[in-house]
Amino acid sequence: MKLSYKILSVLAALAITNIATAQNFSLPKYTKTILANGLTVYLMEQHEVPMISVSAVMPAGAIYDGSQSGLASLTALSLKHGTTGKTKNQLDEALDFVGASLTTYSDKEYAGLSATFASKDKGQILPLIKDVLVNPSFNADEFTKEKQRKLVSLEQAKESPGRVIGNYFDQLYYGNNLYANPAGGKPETVANISTGDVKAFYKSHFIPNGSAIAIVGDFKTIDMAAMVATLFKDWKKGTLPVANITSIPAPAQANVLLVNKDDASETTFYIGGPGISFNNPDKVAIDVINTFFGGRFTSWLNDELRVNSGLTYGARSGFVPQKNAGVFRISTFTANKNTETAIDKALEVLTLLHEKGVDETTLTSAKNYVKGQYPPQYETSGQLADLLTEMYWYGFTEDYINNFTKNVDGLTVAKANQIVQQYFPEKNLQFVLIGKADEIRSIAAKYGTVKEVELKEVTK
Repeated sequence: MKLSYKILSVLAALAITNIATAQNFSLPKYTKTILANGLTVYLMEQHEVPMISVSAVMPAGAIYDGSQSGLASLTALSLKHGTTGKTKNQLDEALDFVGASLTTYSDKEYAGLSATFASKDKGQILPLIKDVLVNPSFNADEFTKEKQRKLVSLEQAKESPGRVIGNYFDQLYYGNNLYANPAGGKPETVANISTGDVKAFYKSHFIPNGSAIAIVGDFKTIDMAAMVATLFKDWKKGTLPVANITSIPAPAQANVLLVNKDDASETTFYIGGPGISFNNPDKVAIDVINTFFGGRFTSWLNDELRVNSGLTYGARSGFVPQKNAGVFRISTFTANKNTETAIDKALEVLTLLHEKGVDETTLTSAKNYVKGQYPPQYETSGQLADLLTEMYWYGFTEDYINNFTKNVDGLTVAKANQIVQQYFPEKNLQFVLIGKADEIRSIAAKYGTVKEVELKEVTK
């Protein structure tokens, strides 16, 4: 008993420390400037570790793919195939020689670059980063290899329902909207993308106006500002690309997308509906409520589906916000024979949230958890660099960070219950089930209008 008491005392002390840290947390000082060509530059000094992190974002995500799904992804990946001054091998060797990391990627809305290196090597690495962004060569042979790797990866993903179910859900929910485009692309479109397509996409989307770069770490701001201005001064301004985002109406009925995987012994499923955009004024409150509903290990969903019933190893829920759209999803998996029971249990918990609502004890627990988890999100220079480019892309200010704890503490039980009714979808839910259709087809029909596809098929 004494040992248990001591452990509990330590845990309580740690919790109090974390909460106190959260209450004192504010975004470190930084500068924001816009170069003549429109490039937004964030600089933040952090001298605790002799390292520098870089994050850059460009308007070049999957929503700009059009009919060539995967074009944004292939373009971003191809940035590292070499520059006008270095081959891919030379670029890789230069990075490896000083232990620097540099990755490029594309997401649903934007393309990005992340890099980390020792501060003493900034004179070598920053020019390489500039060349990757401004002077990529798009070598044809390297592009062919990249495309083959992409195609193999897309095929392999089908063996793991958890890797593809998000794409199926987006396509079910968003329909013909550009937000249905999967970030990684589709095999049948990726196969037809050429080097010329990638070059054209790069030219129209990788432009300084509409882009931002954040540099965080061990440097002097005045010196770094001069270096960045010189490096990027010749990056030519372009015409901002426009993604023709159509309106996204809430579903008028419950729909089920049944994705057949003949060899599946488990059913992986999502249940969800309308979510929020990133700049929703109630986002903090929504995140607090989702924490106890399905956002942590001790959530209502996980307790009911894993701890109490043993139907799964884990169940979660979450809002996936974008700049102009968003979805809410409950996710889990279970043995085929337990599919109906697991879905019903998840729906019961959602109903309980709406009917029982939130009490003071539950809300206080969620608040403390969220505040305790908050500061660790922004401890490293890389996390801070990413935060600054997120601020640029989504258009929020440091007030979101600095007032976070205040906004969490200000959430009342009455407001929380209002948030539940307003944002957590309960009617006309959308379901995606990936499993052996012969065993779960009749179950799927219970939840809405069913459309059935093979895992290898395109869903629209």
